[in-house]
Amino acid sequence: MAPADPALPKVREVLAVCAHPDDESFGLGGVLRCFVNQGTRVSVVCLTHGEASTLGPTRRPLAEVRTEELAAAARAIGAATVRLHDFPDGNLAGIPLETLTARVDAEVRSPALLLAFDEGGVTGHPDHIRATQAALAVGGIRRLPVLGWALPQQVAAQLNSELGTSFVGRSPEELEFAVAVDRERQRLAIGCHASQSGDNAALWRRLQLLGPTEYLRWLLPLRADGTG
Repeated sequence: MAPADPALPKVREVLAVCAHPDDESFGLGGVLRCFVNQGTRVSVVCLTHGEASTLGPTRRPLAEVRTEELAAAARAIGAATVRLHDFPDGNLAGIPLETLTARVDAEVRSPALLLAFDEGGVTGHPDHIRATQAALAVGGIRRLPVLGWALPQQVAAQLNSELGTSFVGRSPEELEFAVAVDRERQRLAIGCHASQSGDNAALWRRLQLLGPTEYLRWLLPLRADGTG
């Protein structure tokens, strides 16, 4: 097996497709900041307001709070644009895939690459899985490559053993990128999601286990002509 590539693809624009506010920071934040640092324009589309979360009770409606948190986190990462949609948190799997695909497709302006959670949603959350399915459908329609944020099997197994979580990992042979990331900016973005980041043992333990490295794999490969 060839060693994982330490460099991200050099593309002009990336669109990150997320299920919830905080996915762009908790999961994709390190990778997105790497893209920003290499001069790539980053945009984020989020399909729900995250209103079903049971973490961090708030005095104001949670959907309103998390909208503000997402905007602040996107600025911390350096995203050029962020669009938030109002599909039901916790029930993306109940929305026809064609509906989600059309909404994501409408956000595609000029990205050369889509970024999403790995198949299986990384955490196992059905909303994460569905958002990735929508990204893959748009990638197929638009002939755009789709890059998936993934976890090594060893990290997923450790988290599941310690915390009773349902993370889905990948073997070394399946991981095509092992990228050094900027945790400082990612942590700033995470801190913007104050309602979700405080009592979140799985988040902090995952970052500890990963250290300064994130892993990715192609869900739809980049072709020689720069398309999916």
